Amino acid sequence: MAIQKTISENCYVTKEGVYLFAGEELDTTSLMQFINENRQRSTKYNHYYDLYSGNHDILRKPHDRSFRPDNRIISNWANYVVDTYVGYFIGKPPKIALDDDSTNERLQDWLNVNSFQDKLSEVAKQVAIYGRSYMMAYQNENSETEIAVAAPDSSFMIYDTTIKRNPVAFVRYSSYNNQLSGEAYTDKEITYFGNDGKTMEQINHLFGYVPAAEFYANDERLSLIGKIDTLVEEYDRAISQKANQVAYFDNAYLKILGIPLPTDEDGETVLNLEQDHVLYSPSADAAQGEVDFITKPDGDNMQENLLSRLKDDIFQTAMVANLNDEAFSGNASGVAIRYKLLSMQNQAAFEDRKFAISLRQLLGTALGLGKAIGTVSRVDVMKDLQIVPARNIPLDVENEAQTASTLSGIVSKETQLSTLSIVDDPKKEIERMREEQAEDVRNNLQAMPSMTDQQKQDTESDDVNAE
Repeated sequence: MAIQKTISENCYVTKEGVYLFAGEELDTTSLMQFINENRQRSTKYNHYYDLYSGNHDILRKPHDRSFRPDNRIISNWANYVVDTYVGYFIGKPPKIALDDDSTNERLQDWLNVNSFQDKLSEVAKQVAIYGRSYMMAYQNENSETEIAVAAPDSSFMIYDTTIKRNPVAFVRYSSYNNQLSGEAYTDKEITYFGNDGKTMEQINHLFGYVPAAEFYANDERLSLIGKIDTLVEEYDRAISQKANQVAYFDNAYLKILGIPLPTDEDGETVLNLEQDHVLYSPSADAAQGEVDFITKPDGDNMQENLLSRLKDDIFQTAMVANLNDEAFSGNASGVAIRYKLLSMQNQAAFEDRKFAISLRQLLGTALGLGKAIGTVSRVDVMKDLQIVPARNIPLDVENEAQTASTLSGIVSKETQLSTLSIVDDPKKEIERMREEQAEDVRNNLQAMPSMTDQQKQDTESDDVNAE
């Protein structure tokens, strides 16, 4: 990461937009320099959010005061691209599990209580909009470990200058009535600060590491909207101009030449160019009177070609499939759809790896505290954590079943079941299969006419003892 900007002696910004600190301890002056730098960057974040939410620049431009139409039309491709990609990427949540059954059960309970998958979806959406997002761990008033999501327009991570880029501090801030407040989380303490970064209070925490992680899709922190913002805005201008021209020429002008018309007291023809849409000339030079409508110039083909080109460029640049495209109306098989989604699949696979790194760091720190799933080390969580992504696409269950059947006897039963998208937890599915097999055996034994009543009672007793 090359340095693009030096904020101060110890504060830097890389060309990827990553904050670096070279000092021993984050001081008030350095903290405020990073906050001010992030506030400037938030202008870009706010622009991206406006594009996503439909508050585009064209809506804020000065209005045309003439009689010409002044339509302001937005086609919110930014919203469509983000929601389509995020729905594909994480609409079906990834499987997060630990190898140990008892520990994994507690982990699933903790994830459910924290609505972790919903928060992870919000993180994915923020990454698509802004290029980055943050999740942080904290302890609530009951000393329970919880997770929160923080947007980059009011939070940021600071790293050291070593090759590992270890987190130095995670900073959250807000400003109400021009009063700054926030917290800085280091590996040992939480510093609450106010205006000018002045320390208000410091308390120790028990996580042992900076209790937050940065999520991003690529090292450059490029967002989907950042890739297509100029294309989206140009599409707005083009379609608005087309609507203006349609409205303008729909009000066709009547042309009257060489024909005398009634006049008012001042000798002026009672016609209004703007209101009546009439062009009139009583010139005697006209060989003969003429009354007709002015022919409308036709630039529709050129405009449609521009709109079509812009739309194609939006989806190609974002590497997101346009699901309304005619290409999806033909072959609807699972394999065909996967080929059509290949560029989006490649982008998601790259993002999976980045998310997995951040999730291991975050969950390792959060769970390593020992409050959520019992005593477990951060290193063990990071080593044993299984993160299996799941794509939200139409399922080809028949083909998956054939694949799973073919793998019988070649791989373990758990691996075999993991190829089936309808199986959420292979371990639990294996346990259910065992229970069903045991139930079938009991039923068959109970149905055997040769068994005595005492043998049947012994079988039932064995079942109770086994449970």
